[in-house]
Amino acid sequence: MPEYPENNRTWQILQAAERGGYAVAAFNCYNADGVLGSIKAAENLNAPAMVEIFPFSLHFHGPEFVKFAAAACHAAKVPIALHLDHCTLPADVYTALELPFDSIMVDASTEDPEENIKFVSNIVKMAKERGITIEAEMGRIQGGEDGVPTVDMEALYTEPEFAADFMKKTGVQYLAPSFGNIHGPYPPGGPEKFWQLDRLAKIKELNPTIPLVLHGAYPIIPDLYKKTVELGMRKVNLNRNLHDDYLDFLKENIGTVEMTGLQEKSIALWVAEAERCIKMLGSDGKAGDVQPIA
Repeated sequence: MPEYPENNRTWQILQAAERGGYAVAAFNCYNADGVLGSIKAAENLNAPAMVEIFPFSLHFHGPEFVKFAAAACHAAKVPIALHLDHCTLPADVYTALELPFDSIMVDASTEDPEENIKFVSNIVKMAKERGITIEAEMGRIQGGEDGVPTVDMEALYTEPEFAADFMKKTGVQYLAPSFGNIHGPYPPGGPEKFWQLDRLAKIKELNPTIPLVLHGAYPIIPDLYKKTVELGMRKVNLNRNLHDDYLDFLKENIGTVEMTGLQEKSIALWVAEAERCIKMLGSDGKAGDVQPIA
C-alpha cells in the first residue's frame, strides 16, 4: 500500500497533472447543487477534479455537509478530491483536520513571513498524521471573496527565492503564488495588466516539482489561463463563473418553475460551465492518468 503522501487523493490528482502538463479544475461549492454538478461534469468528461468549500460552509452547514461532500466525491466514477479553501483561522484548520478532507489550504499570508513558516510547518506535521495534504499561499492575493479577508494594501507578490525556501522549510505539497492575481473583481485592465507571468515562470523554475495553484481566476480568459498551465499551474480554483448562469436562472425562474425543474435546469447550467473549464484546462479524458488509491 502506498505511503503518505502517495496515498492521498489530492496528491495523486495533482501529481498526475504535473506529469501530464495539464491543470485540474477545482470547483468552489456552497451547497449540494454545486457538489453534485461538479461531480457530474467531471464524470461526463472522464476528468479528474476537485470540489472545494470555504470555512463559511464549514460553519454554516456543519460537519455533516463535509461528510456528505466527501462521500459524494469519493464515490464518483472519476478521481475527485475534497479540499478546504482559504482556511485563515487556526481553529478552523484544527477542526478541518478532524474531518474527511483530502487537502486543506492554510492561508497564513496576512502573517509575518517567519510566522507564516512556523504556523504552516506545524499544520503540515499534524496533517501528515491524518493523511491530509496542504496547500499554502505566499504573498497576498488581493481582494475579498466569500469570507476571505480583503487586505487594504498594494499587492504583495511572491518572491521566487523565498518561495523555494518556504517550501523546503514547511514541507507544503502545493503552492498558491501571488503574481498579480486577485480575488474578486479586477481593476481596469484586468488580469492581462496585472499578472506577472515572468514572476510565475521563475517561481516554477525554482520549485520544479511543486504543483502550483491559481487563485483569482475571474474573469475567465482562456488563452491567458492556458499560458499559466504551460508555466506550471496544476490546479485552478473556479468560483464566480460557475455561479453566473446558475444564479441568473434561479433569480429569473423562482416562483414560475416547479422545484424539480428549477433544480434540474440550474444544475445543468453549472455543469455546462464546469465542462467548459475542464476542457480549457486540458484535463478532459485524463481520469485514467491518476493512480488508484489503495
